[in-house]
Amino acid sequence: MTDIDKPINFIQQVINADLEAGTVKKVITRFPPEPNGYLHIGHAKSICVNFGIAEQYDGACNLRFDDTNPAKEDEEYVHAIIEDVRWLWPQWQGDICYASNYFDQLYSWAQYLINEGKAYVCELNAVDMREYRGTLTEVGKNSPFRDRSASESLALLEQMKVGEIDEGRMTLRAKIDMASPNINMRDPVMYRIKKMAHQRTGDKWNIYPSYDFAHGQEDAIEAVSHSICTLEFAANRPLYEWFVANLPLPSTPHQYEFGRLNLNYTVTSKRKLKQLVDENHVEGWDDPRMPTISGLRRRGVSAHSIREFCDSLAVAKTDGVVDIAQFEHFIRDDLNNNACRAMCVINPVLVTLTNYSADKNEEFVVPGHPNRDDLGERSLPFSSQIYIDRNDFSEDTTLSRKKFKRLVIGDYVRLRSAYIIRADEVIRDASGEISEIIASIVPDTVGQDAPEGIKARGVIHWVSASKSADCTVKIYDRLFNKAAPDAGDENFLDNINPESLKVIEGCKVEVGLLDAQAGDHYQFEREGYFTRDSKSTRDSKGSELAFNCTIGLRDNWKA
Repeated sequence: MTDIDKPINFIQQVINADLEAGTVKKVITRFPPEPNGYLHIGHAKSICVNFGIAEQYDGACNLRFDDTNPAKEDEEYVHAIIEDVRWLWPQWQGDICYASNYFDQLYSWAQYLINEGKAYVCELNAVDMREYRGTLTEVGKNSPFRDRSASESLALLEQMKVGEIDEGRMTLRAKIDMASPNINMRDPVMYRIKKMAHQRTGDKWNIYPSYDFAHGQEDAIEAVSHSICTLEFAANRPLYEWFVANLPLPSTPHQYEFGRLNLNYTVTSKRKLKQLVDENHVEGWDDPRMPTISGLRRRGVSAHSIREFCDSLAVAKTDGVVDIAQFEHFIRDDLNNNACRAMCVINPVLVTLTNYSADKNEEFVVPGHPNRDDLGERSLPFSSQIYIDRNDFSEDTTLSRKKFKRLVIGDYVRLRSAYIIRADEVIRDASGEISEIIASIVPDTVGQDAPEGIKARGVIHWVSASKSADCTVKIYDRLFNKAAPDAGDENFLDNINPESLKVIEGCKVEVGLLDAQAGDHYQFEREGYFTRDSKSTRDSKGSELAFNCTIGLRDNWKA
C-alpha cells in the first residue's frame, strides 16, 4: 500500500480540518520526554507520529525535555535521548527545547493565577491532601487554606521560591473544583518545594512546577498547534485546557491522545527498566536485550526497520498489545534486504584437506549480497586447512540425506562458494573428542557441478584456518519468557528468561570482518543476523571482536 492509498488517521483528519478552516497556519508538534531514563520502543512510536506528522505537513516538531523534576533527572539521559532521536529520525535538525528555559515565565503565570483568585498556597501535608482530595466515588473537600488572600499566597510563594519554607510544608494549588468527577481537577498541585539543584538552572529554584501545570504552557510558548500524547493523559486534558483558558498565553494549543505501543514479552515502564539496570539483571540501559532504542541499536536493529514497524501500527484512540513477532518480521525483512553476507563458524572443528597442497592458497570472490550488486564483493581465502561447524559433521553413516544435509564420514558436501569435499576419517584428542576431520576436495568443483557419480548432501559454511579471525558471538533471546511479564500482581523479575544471553567464545569469522563497525549488518550464513558489538574494544594487536546476534533467520518461538 502506498502513502497515497493509506487511510488517514484521526489526528490527520483533525489537522486537515484545522488547515482548511484556517485556524492553524503551520503544523507544529512536539516530542516531550522526561530525562529520567532512556527512550524505549514505546517512545519510538511517539517519535514517528510527532516527527512524521510535522514532516508530512511541512511543519516542525520540537524535541523538548520536560525537565521539571531534578530528583530523577540526569544529563546522561538528556544526551542519550538526543542521540536516539537523531538516530531514529536523522532528517530532524531542529533546536532542542527545555521546560527549564521557561521557569521564569511559568512562575509569572503562577503569580497571575493567584492574583486572579485561581490559585493559592496550601499547607496541607501529603497525607491530609490525599484525604481531602476524595476518591473516584466520593467528592473531595476544600482545603482550609483555599480562601487565603492573594497577597498572602504571593508572599508565601516567594518564600517557597527562595528556600525559606521546608520541603513538604506547602504547595501551590490551582483553585478549580473539589467536587469535580475528574479527580485531576480537584485543586491540583502546581508547585512543590524541592531544595535541590537542577542540572540546567543550578541553585536558582527551590520550587519546581508540576508536569500538568508546565506542559500546556510550554506548548503555548512554542506555538505547538497539535499536542499529541498517549492515552494515559486523556484524563489530564480537561486540566490542560483549564490552564490554557485561564492564562494569558501567546497561543492556544490543543491536546490529542492516541493509543500507546505495548509489546508482549516486554516491559516499558521506565521504573522497571531502571530496576533491571540498577539491580544488574542486564548490563545497562543499552543492553541488547532491553527494549530501549539504544539497546535495539546496539543489538543491530536498524532505524529503518523501527520506523517501518511503527508506521504499520494504527494511530487510534484505543490501546492494544502488539505481538513482538510483528516487530521481528520488520527486523528480518530489513536485514534480509540490506545485510551483507558473511560466514562465521560458531563451533569450529579443524578440517585438513589431504589432496590440497599445503603451500597453495586461493581467493574466491563472491557477492556481498546475492541480490544487491551495490553491496560489492568480498574475497574468501582458501587453503588446505579450514574450519567448519562441529554440528555440520556426523560419523553416523546411516543418516539419510533428507534428514542430515551436511558432512558425513565417507560422503560429500559442498563448501559455500568453494569445493565439494569428502570426509575420510577423524582424529580424536585424549578425551575422545573429535579434534580434526581428515577430508579431500573434489577437484574442479568451484562454481561447477559435481562429476558424475558424486552428489553433495548439501551446502555448509566454512572459513580458512590460517586467514580467519577469532571472535566472540553473543546470542540474544527475549528477556522475558512470559507474554505479559508484569501482568496483575506478578513480579516481572520472576519472569526473566534465564536463557536470554548466551556468550560463545572461540568462534571463527571471515578475516575481512576485522574491520567491521558497530551498526554494520551481516547475515552470518545459516546462523542469523549480526552486528559488531559497540562495546568490543580495539587495540594495537587488532581487536577484541564480538558480534551481537540481532535476530535469528527464523522465529524460534513459533509453536
